[in-house]
Amino acid sequence: MPRILVVDDEAGVQASLRMLLKNDCEVATAASVDEALRSIAEAPPDLILLDLVMPGRGGLDLLAEISEQPSSPPVVVLTATKTVSSAVEAMKRGAVDYVTKPFEVESLRIKVRQLLERRALEHEVARLRARVEGQERLGDLLGRSEPMQEVFHTLRRVAVARATVLIRGESGTGKELAAHAIHDLSPRRERPFVAVNCAAIPETLIESELFGHERGAFTDAVDRRIGRFEAASGGTLFFDEIGELSSGVQAKLLRALQERRIERVGSTRTIDVDVRVIAATNRDLDREVAERRFREDLYYRINVVPVALPPLRERREDVRLLASHFFERSRAEAGRPGLELASEVIAALERYPWPGNVRELENAIEHAVALCEGDVVRLDDLPQAVVRAGRIEDLRQAVHAGRLGFEQASADFERELLLEALERTGWNQTRTAEQLRVTRRALKLKMDRYGLKPPA
Repeated sequence: MPRILVVDDEAGVQASLRMLLKNDCEVATAASVDEALRSIAEAPPDLILLDLVMPGRGGLDLLAEISEQPSSPPVVVLTATKTVSSAVEAMKRGAVDYVTKPFEVESLRIKVRQLLERRALEHEVARLRARVEGQERLGDLLGRSEPMQEVFHTLRRVAVARATVLIRGESGTGKELAAHAIHDLSPRRERPFVAVNCAAIPETLIESELFGHERGAFTDAVDRRIGRFEAASGGTLFFDEIGELSSGVQAKLLRALQERRIERVGSTRTIDVDVRVIAATNRDLDREVAERRFREDLYYRINVVPVALPPLRERREDVRLLASHFFERSRAEAGRPGLELASEVIAALERYPWPGNVRELENAIEHAVALCEGDVVRLDDLPQAVVRAGRIEDLRQAVHAGRLGFEQASADFERELLLEALERTGWNQTRTAEQLRVTRRALKLKMDRYGLKPPA
């Protein structure tokens, strides 16, 4: 049953309203602002009926305090005819309505019922929004498609364990976001999350980065420094692109994972470490192991719970959701809240295969918002690769619909492919010819035929 709080210092008014509304809701009362605040803290009401004139602090003071609270209940001001101007001021400060004393009973009952129904609807909308968001979002990962729902289910289950996780996926699929989601859902969430980009740290420095070093351990070691293992103590250590580690570092990492101990470079003292390890790679580690580029024993040590992130082309139903999310963020950052996306843009985004996955989609949206000169993002604001893919799809549809002959469509398609290949190689004709498996002379003839020239 909904709950109403009547804030009025007159006992007669409290009794009248309790009698009038008792069949529709639970009625609580308070005779002062301080008493009302205590009641709200103990059991937040769905509606407040507030008298403005009371001894000590008045109704406007209470209105000012509760209006700052998130999801504050609606307030209806109770006022005498001679103080209607104060009620108007209260509405400027957040009250939703006012009624004058003495009350017209049926009118008040209807007003209260309508406000309670509106409040119930707001609660239901908020509940459904939270439920939907919970279904299509996990941390900063978004997706309502079946493949992503399976990923979310796996991440939630593995988060509560200590087992090492290996996240596989192409570049741009969100492997680090998945690692963050595991950490944030785990019992270690209050402890550090430390990431190591194995591909970005020079091999000569990686051992020092992981395990730390003592002063004088090598030429530039002017001070003692703790490594990533110690920095992540009690928390999560994330190895991004772990397949890039050299065999020597792999051996030392394996030992650290097995013994849960490390030694700083230049020291013989062992240090106990307590970290939960998550690794990620875009390489085929099974092949790397078979070809002896990755240690088999380390592979089995990190591949306790495998998680595979699907490429965006295998979950196209998520493109619209992701595009909307990135667009909202980009236009807010650009200070252009009125900017809109044309339907043709959404269609082009859904057709494109996204070889760079979610990261490429995010960059495409930022590109389009940055270049858009009007109030609507159009197809030509997108990167040319996306636009061209849409044109190729348009050619296919035009042929099937009988609007375009096969020979013309073939020529247009060939031109688009040539242009895409040339742009991808920076207009290097030798490399383009190699990629297309044609001679350089044949490529030049086709470029001349279609009028393709490097940009000035």
